[in-house]
Amino acid sequence: MPETCPLSAKNIPAHERLIFALDVPSADQARQLVDALGDSVSFYKLGLELFMAGGYFELIEWLNQQGKKVFADLKFYDVPQTVKSAVRQLARHPGVTFATVHAADSLLTAACSVRQHLRILAVTVLTSLDQGDLNDLGFQADIKQVVLSRARRALQLGCDGVISSGLEAPELRQQLGKQLLIVTPGIRPVHNTDDQKRTVNIEQAFHNGADYIVVGRPIKDHHGFDTPRAAALSIQQRIQSLFLIR
Repeated sequence: MPETCPLSAKNIPAHERLIFALDVPSADQARQLVDALGDSVSFYKLGLELFMAGGYFELIEWLNQQGKKVFADLKFYDVPQTVKSAVRQLARHPGVTFATVHAADSLLTAACSVRQHLRILAVTVLTSLDQGDLNDLGFQADIKQVVLSRARRALQLGCDGVISSGLEAPELRQQLGKQLLIVTPGIRPVHNTDDQKRTVNIEQAFHNGADYIVVGRPIKDHHGFDTPRAAALSIQQRIQSLFLIR
């Protein structure tokens, strides 16, 4: 297997390939951060913290009014009928582009049956887990094989793509081709010291086959930069340099 893959040729504007994880305690703080980031970010991931804070769907509508795209990262995991009902409710909101569902066949089938405009992304193996964690959970398989198996099934069941660490992305791209959307979280522009275990940097992620990257703390905490906007612009420049020279 080659060490790198051809860069994504999907018709995605370069500035939309960065998805910012809007992980803050309240919708008001989210709006303040979006305003501070301005045009440096055009795609936002809204997860469980904001969902539990209240005002989640009002925030989606507000982001849509600002011309932003939304990734609803709620990682649906329940009995199939409940997942189906939840995805149907989410699909009522036209401002949502991506939604995540844990990669069990029955759940993915249920979600895809009612997705409408939503693009369903299967959660393969969380990037906060490593091989030792999978061993502890009783998985008698290499982590890359688990990710590949789940991604293959997700594609066969009609999902648009997967959430996958950049470490597994090359094999996904080689085995499953260009059709699959690969969204890579756990991006760390420099050496990583937090709870994310299977991380890559920006350039590695795209050279490994990612279509989108999800970045949170490196922008929000903006170490080495004066503001979150400056941190985001630095990442955007790195993405632009990759896709302008391909």
